[in-house]
Amino acid sequence: MKVTTTGDLTLIKKINTSIVLEAVLKQAPLSRAQISELTGLNKATVSNLVQDLIDSDLVVEIGPGESSGGRKPVMLLFNGMAGYAVGIDLGVNYIRGVLADLEGNVVAELQRSLKKHQLEFTLKELIQCIHELIGKAPASPYGIVGIGIGVPGIVDDQGSILFAPNLEWQHVELQHMLEEEFKLPVTIDNEANAGAQGEQKYGTGRGIAHQIYVSVGIGIGTGIILNKELYKGATGFSGELGHLSIEYNGKPCRCGNEGCWELYASENALLEQAAPLGFDNLEDLLDAAEAGNEEVRALFYKIGEYMGAGISNIVNVFNPDVVIIGNRMSRAKTWLEEAVQSSVTRRTLPYHRERLRILFAELQDQSAVRGAAYYAISKFFTKIKTG
Repeated sequence: MKVTTTGDLTLIKKINTSIVLEAVLKQAPLSRAQISELTGLNKATVSNLVQDLIDSDLVVEIGPGESSGGRKPVMLLFNGMAGYAVGIDLGVNYIRGVLADLEGNVVAELQRSLKKHQLEFTLKELIQCIHELIGKAPASPYGIVGIGIGVPGIVDDQGSILFAPNLEWQHVELQHMLEEEFKLPVTIDNEANAGAQGEQKYGTGRGIAHQIYVSVGIGIGTGIILNKELYKGATGFSGELGHLSIEYNGKPCRCGNEGCWELYASENALLEQAAPLGFDNLEDLLDAAEAGNEEVRALFYKIGEYMGAGISNIVNVFNPDVVIIGNRMSRAKTWLEEAVQSSVTRRTLPYHRERLRILFAELQDQSAVRGAAYYAISKFFTKIKTG
């Protein structure tokens, strides 16, 4: 009885193409023979699949490599310039965007301030930014493959923002709106999740199995990576640890809770305390600390202690390898690090902190925007691999 069908063969070819492409993405430059050794696929199959990938503009030949005795092998690379992705970090008071190639390299970037939170105003600014980045894309076989956006709020699996307290938004169908505008695949996720992905893929989190990314900007969000996979919880809403209660009868929060961690350890908390000293933005505070202003340094230290208090709760619950502090406040590493570490040392269980490392984001305030671009790139690869 014959059981093999054309459909079976097509599926097998897709799977094998995916395996070959993955090998090139992760370990290039490679020869065809090396791909065969790595994947276990026979040389004839690899040769045919590589030719398909070359014909699809996804793989390029870059010339001869080192010979192991016979003819020099032709080496292969992934063609990162076959297409481009837009990544956006939609902050409470800014929009940050990048245009990245398919390897995540930044080709163009922009940033603009947001003076208002009203949806109509912000959406107009956001669309303008995306159009501007798309306009900077070089000609390529696949053009713009997608748009990824990180937002400071709770996002459902349809790309709708259910609740963004610091933007004062509820039930905004952002993915639908942008796909209507651009006719491109759009991925929306929480900004801290995007930041976690950015650091894991391109930053200080590379190769680390268990990591918690703490995004400290106007508010605080967290991206949780366990066993190298982003953990999103039962309904996709995990990571709202900025709304941990750290003061029982604390300040009221826009989320409806009281005493939330972000009210004491965020950029907003810093600015509230800095206002009597005549400061109203993070950049001036960083300059003042650098110039030796002891009052400002003391403010950063106090914020760092509160930051450490919340991180201690995270460490005691998740027992991660590393906690990565990112977003805008990561720029204050010099003035925060000692206080954060001291607070965590005092408050965590000894076995949990034994191998724990507290790091600051390698990408600093670029983690989320790079992660957002990665979402679009990843969705493109999934489409390519599955046909």
